[in-house]
Amino acid sequence: MPPTPRPLRKLGFLTIGLFDEADPRRGHESTLDLITLGEQLGFDSAWLRHRHLQYGISSPVAVLAAATQRTSRIQLGTAVVPLGWENPLRLAEDLATVDLLSGGRLNPGFSVGRPTHYEHVRGALYPDTGHHEDFGHGRAERLLALVRGEDASDFAGTEGIEVYSRRVQPHSPGLADRLWYGAGSLRSARWAGEHGLNLLTSSVVKPEPGDSAPDFATIQAEQIRAFRALHPEGERARVSQGLVVVPTDSATPEQRAKYEAYALARTPRTLAPQGPGGLLFALDLVGTSEELAERLRAHAGYREVDEVAFALPFTFEHQDYVQILTDLATRLGPALGWSPSV
Repeated sequence: MPPTPRPLRKLGFLTIGLFDEADPRRGHESTLDLITLGEQLGFDSAWLRHRHLQYGISSPVAVLAAATQRTSRIQLGTAVVPLGWENPLRLAEDLATVDLLSGGRLNPGFSVGRPTHYEHVRGALYPDTGHHEDFGHGRAERLLALVRGEDASDFAGTEGIEVYSRRVQPHSPGLADRLWYGAGSLRSARWAGEHGLNLLTSSVVKPEPGDSAPDFATIQAEQIRAFRALHPEGERARVSQGLVVVPTDSATPEQRAKYEAYALARTPRTLAPQGPGGLLFALDLVGTSEELAERLRAHAGYREVDEVAFALPFTFEHQDYVQILTDLATRLGPALGWSPSV
């Protein structure tokens, strides 16, 4: 297998930030400690998943606001904020605020669609407008316009001592260039390209109707190429891949056994399309950095990118994440041609 035509340029990691309901602060502090460690190890970016009504981070923008005060260099991202739960105007205000606090390091990733279990939360989320909410790309276009500085109001001026702006305040120049769209289908990848966004790929893709023998890596590569074909920057358009990748170089025997059992338990879902949408899941990759580098270079999706945000498994302990991040930065990253940021 020849080397990837896109040498690894940026190395990031992604975490869900699990916590115990009886002690949620500890879990959030653990996440912040991992972000701080990531900066110390030279990672280019740290990303937070988004979970509502679960025991994972529900407010990644708030957590990243805290992270801006503990770090100075590492890029901070969301992967991804589901816009069905958000008011685009309020979200635009929060994103700009945190971006300014970070010194221009925020990378908001988002997606569209109906909120998970919408029939159960609609009464609390949209009690009066639930039947009229737009959960499609129109909601994303509102966010894009507001972040880019287009008018949010048709009024501006002074009333007494109050001064009003037509556009969202604060406005953070450059933030719009760091917006990412989480896409798992060809349609979404094309939409992201047409709208000049950056593209986040993950360990889930949706095959197209008629795919006789769908293969995850092939489908992901096709989506990336379709995105770049429509993006104003073409081949220079940014794409980040987010597979679950777990190096075991410095792991204890107990940790290796845990990691392998985790991947094995999740393997059955990768053997056939899942659910009504026929979604395909990628294999979790566990092994030495030498083994992982070889497998990644053979992966059609990875061969299309020069940025990654490897996903940390959901249910491990803090010390496990420390070991994995350390091996990613000191073993696997360099094996893929990456050099740590300083």
